[in-house]
Amino acid sequence: MTSLTRIALNPHSRAVRSDLADVDNLHKTLMRLAPDHNNPTPRAAAGLLFRTESGPDPTLLVQTAHVPDLTALPADYGTARTVDLTPLLNSLTPGRTIRYRITAAPTVARSAGNPNRHPVTGKRRGKITHLTGDEAITWWQTRAQAVGIEPVTVSGLPRPFPRTRPTRTSPHFTLTQFDGIARITDPTLLTHALTTGIGRAKSYGAGLLSLALT
Repeated sequence: MTSLTRIALNPHSRAVRSDLADVDNLHKTLMRLAPDHNNPTPRAAAGLLFRTESGPDPTLLVQTAHVPDLTALPADYGTARTVDLTPLLNSLTPGRTIRYRITAAPTVARSAGNPNRHPVTGKRRGKITHLTGDEAITWWQTRAQAVGIEPVTVSGLPRPFPRTRPTRTSPHFTLTQFDGIARITDPTLLTHALTTGIGRAKSYGAGLLSLALT
């Protein structure tokens, strides 16, 4: 059962303040909700996706492939409510209009000028370029069609990628929040995208696609 938990975060909690200030801390906290840490990919195995919502009151959305044990979170973390997404997933039909939101990490692999080739395929390795502005919008429009929806409207808003102690080896992503209206074209592709996430940086708060039926 795919579940979505909305947590109204406690701004007075030391753990919450630490997590909102650093994506690595937030990732570590939410990984407590992944039950199988012996799995080589525990986040993916747990279906764990999450997104912080901007606004005056800090809110965290957490999606899992199971009903999460919220007692694993810090005691004063916030007030949570979990809902079953099965009715939503079962209501996805071709042609239906939806509202959507996703924070994603738009990237493209550009090989021009990169002399390095893959040791097996021999293909030139592409350099990952982070996209912003109109390029990010175009990225989302293309990706959305590939996961079973056709955007009717789309807006993009830059989102932070906070770190308190960045290092040279720490991955960094440029995040954009996309909002708009779309039509469903392929419910099977869309269901897969909803349950597994879209794009890079899923461990850092990107990739969770949220829908509202209209």
